[in-house]
Amino acid sequence: MAFPPKQSNSGSPYSVKDEKTLMTEIWDPEIAEDPYKFVMFVFPWGKANTPLAAHKGPKNWQRDDLEAIADHIQSNKERIARGIEPQVYREATSSGRGPGKSAKLGWLSYWNMSCNLGSSTIITANSETQLKTKTMAELGKWHTLAINSHWFERQTMALHPTQWFKDALRKQLKIDTGYYYAQAQLWSEEDPDSFAGAHNPHGMLVEYDEASGIPAPIWQVTEGFFTEPVLHRYWVVNSNPRKNTGPFFECFHKNRAFWLYKSIDARKVEGAALDVLNGIIAQYGEDSDEARVEVKGEFPKQGDDQLISRETVQQAAARPMPDPPDNHAPLILGVDVGRGGDPSVIRWRRGRDARSIPRRENKARDNMAVAHWVADWIEKTDPDAVCIDAGAGTGVIDKLRELKYRVHEIWFGGKTLDPGYFDLRTSIWVRMADWLPGACIDDSTGLEDDLAGPEKQYVGHDGITKLESKDDMKKRGLASPNDGDALALTFAVRVARRDRQALGRGRRAGIAPGTDYPIFGAKA
Repeated sequence: MAFPPKQSNSGSPYSVKDEKTLMTEIWDPEIAEDPYKFVMFVFPWGKANTPLAAHKGPKNWQRDDLEAIADHIQSNKERIARGIEPQVYREATSSGRGPGKSAKLGWLSYWNMSCNLGSSTIITANSETQLKTKTMAELGKWHTLAINSHWFERQTMALHPTQWFKDALRKQLKIDTGYYYAQAQLWSEEDPDSFAGAHNPHGMLVEYDEASGIPAPIWQVTEGFFTEPVLHRYWVVNSNPRKNTGPFFECFHKNRAFWLYKSIDARKVEGAALDVLNGIIAQYGEDSDEARVEVKGEFPKQGDDQLISRETVQQAAARPMPDPPDNHAPLILGVDVGRGGDPSVIRWRRGRDARSIPRRENKARDNMAVAHWVADWIEKTDPDAVCIDAGAGTGVIDKLRELKYRVHEIWFGGKTLDPGYFDLRTSIWVRMADWLPGACIDDSTGLEDDLAGPEKQYVGHDGITKLESKDDMKKRGLASPNDGDALALTFAVRVARRDRQALGRGRRAGIAPGTDYPIFGAKA
């Protein structure tokens, strides 16, 4: 190998011979394919008169993560040898305050630049301030301390190979350096495609810092970074677990099969500021959300903007059924009519019981087919009230009325008589939220996600509460809460108990010709 060049302006503090020795050592697979050994080699751990004089190496949890990547590389090499496509390394870490998550991101960025020549490193965070002042500052600190720091030049938002190093890679190793960098990248939720990056056959590392605040469209775009089936593909995301919805949360739940994930209690990390951490526990309580997020690295029971907490939903799913059952409570049927490819959903509720009659789903797009399906379940279950979302269900409502069924037309976006709420949908979801602590629902991941997913917003000068719309939820990467809306519709009208109704049972869902049809939340 004939570099670095012999010119005095090469930028290397070493002789050509010593530089060659350094390169040989760093690029030895023993170090290059083991991030932990790389970190131990290039940084001055325990060396006097350096910032690392009092430190022997990474913390235990950091070492475990770095070694996990080494294991992944060896596994991928074996897959390639057998003619099998290598896999993407996906790692998600949630933690309390200060265990060293950003330091680990800095090491991985620097390892990827130093050992996977020509590869790209994309770094982003929950905000521009976090990215500039913390994440990239951390990378800059470790670059300054590295034994091979002269290979790279640092800018505020990027790390690039120096000109002599770049020229040598191009001329002697025939490596295209056009996308060889570690670069901070900002994102826009409104324009996620602006975050899209280049494909790189030399490898790709994407890092998220404070990933809980990065919206779903950015995660979706990031998937496209890894379409080159090459050895070195890494997606590493870190965060304090501040939200119990969204893509970072799902790394530990719905999508956990695709991620290596861990939660770190900051009190168990070497060198932790126990006085601060124990102070949070003492101030807010062992099981408080503050303690869960800031200390234990656990997701909150209820996010700051969440209307219904996951814990409340989970307790309702685990709660034993009333014994004896309240058979005199009215049976109410709610129908959320599908739109835009979503299925139509029916749910039933009798008092505290929304579990006994299983929910039903229909993917038909034809209003007549959906109407006959709903009519069939009206006949089978004989509800005291049928409430249908009129936003997408007017055709279904009209057909059911043509068939002489009495149905309540519910305009989610219409006005509500309940003070302090923006619209009817918000007020009936609040009624459902108040009902859940004593309720019984089925144990369904889909229903749990639907009920815990929507956030509340405050609008206008008076701070009126508004529930997040389905469209806004989809922008955050959450599914349309059809199941949750169907259950919420059972709170749209108030119906007398059966033991207090004066009229005979009859076909309670039927309606005589000429009777006025009830409309709730009708638009002005």
